[in-house]
Amino acid sequence: MVIKLGALALSAVLLYFGTGFAPIPALTWLAPLPVLLLAPRVSAKAAFALAFLAYLLGLTNQLNFFLRTPSVPLPIGIGIIVGSSLLFGLVVWLFRALGRRGLLLLAACAPPALWVAFMYLTVLTNPTGIIWPFATSVADVPVVTQIASVTGAWGVEFAVLLAPAALAAVLWPGAASAARLRTGLVGAAVCLLTLVFGAVRLAGADSTAWRGVAVMSASRYQWAPDAASPDAQALIWEYVKEIAGLPVGIDTVVLPEGTLGTDEASLDRALAPLREIARDRNIDVVIGVVHTTPEIKYNYSVDLPAGGSAPIYYTKWHFAPGAPFRRGDKLVFARDHVGLANCMDLNFPAPIRDYARAGSRLMAVPAADEFGNGWQHSRMGLLRGVETGLSVAWAAQWGTPMISDPWGRVLTERDTESTRQPFVVAFADVPSGPGPTVYARFGDWFAWLCLALAAAGLVALRSVPREPGRGVGGQDAFLQRAAGEEEPTRG
Repeated sequence: MVIKLGALALSAVLLYFGTGFAPIPALTWLAPLPVLLLAPRVSAKAAFALAFLAYLLGLTNQLNFFLRTPSVPLPIGIGIIVGSSLLFGLVVWLFRALGRRGLLLLAACAPPALWVAFMYLTVLTNPTGIIWPFATSVADVPVVTQIASVTGAWGVEFAVLLAPAALAAVLWPGAASAARLRTGLVGAAVCLLTLVFGAVRLAGADSTAWRGVAVMSASRYQWAPDAASPDAQALIWEYVKEIAGLPVGIDTVVLPEGTLGTDEASLDRALAPLREIARDRNIDVVIGVVHTTPEIKYNYSVDLPAGGSAPIYYTKWHFAPGAPFRRGDKLVFARDHVGLANCMDLNFPAPIRDYARAGSRLMAVPAADEFGNGWQHSRMGLLRGVETGLSVAWAAQWGTPMISDPWGRVLTERDTESTRQPFVVAFADVPSGPGPTVYARFGDWFAWLCLALAAAGLVALRSVPREPGRGVGGQDAFLQRAAGEEEPTRG
């Protein structure tokens, strides 16, 4: 019992500090290992339950967010917490079941594939999309995340789980030497290939400046204040002042989602001062506007062109269920084919992958974010940039305004929650990038591969029997008695 509780506590603590809103990337890789190492030594039910509880306890680092956020309805939030914990339990259960049949290599590969497969199905069915739990946690390690340019961030999720699963499989008690060697070589090869590919891709990165980009946000959270109100009018002029103070060479500045709330009477008047400073400074200003008409609301990302021409409106594509907004379905471009998107849009492959295929090299993304989750969501945007070969200018109203390059390197960022300054401003020169990636061109092929690999693992459970009472190497019965567990008749 002590060993069980120790493994549970250790995985839970590593998940708590290795994932979420302020993760330590080195701990992310280690977090699954304790419950995976324990799995051969306990019953199937115990392995599943301990893994489920470890993940559930680890997710308490985000519990307050899910209880308070208006962006994710509480039933969906509970579904994310409980569902992902159940999935982690299934991952460890499958690892144990395959290992007890002597299929160590499949035990190392199929459980991570099962995780990715379910995450992919979640994207297809969940109206709020997905924020990758493991990929975002290691997003600040560019040598790892480069694989997303080929596999999508699915490959990062897979690699982070494969490493501990392969190690636990190699250490399976009583396993045959050949099975250990084969599994260790494949696991090491995949991890090494990921790192070598990342290093080579980063070494070939061209950092030549293409355009100057800035993101800025008022550090006081105000969701879509009425543009006609005195406070909103003051906010507009404060933004004008901040834009006027930007250094020479800035071509695009991005303001947050929901900076203003407008109606048909106030829209033109509210945008007029920003259009004027855009023209005077020869800067494209991208601003998030919540616009209300008698029929419906729009959540716009509005480009105010540098030349003073008419505003360009992008309508947000993705919303939480029940949001009273018109959904967009069109790509909209600012000057030089800069793509416009909006916050939750980057929880999905589209529209950003479509922008990459259409020739964009930079995404201007007004975002809102909320207490606590700003850093994590900004890394979601960063990973989408790596996937597609785009720089991302992420202007969060409450969180982490950030600019990343097409290789996922953070060029500059600020935090709105820890500052006492009325505004945060960050700017950088961004490169044009390599153009559309393999993932941008071919989509979620790796997720489909994981679906097939997970299915192969589940089929193997039916077609390959477990040796009665002995497991892989003849020590299971002894280990289970030592752990105080009754030996099950099936894996």
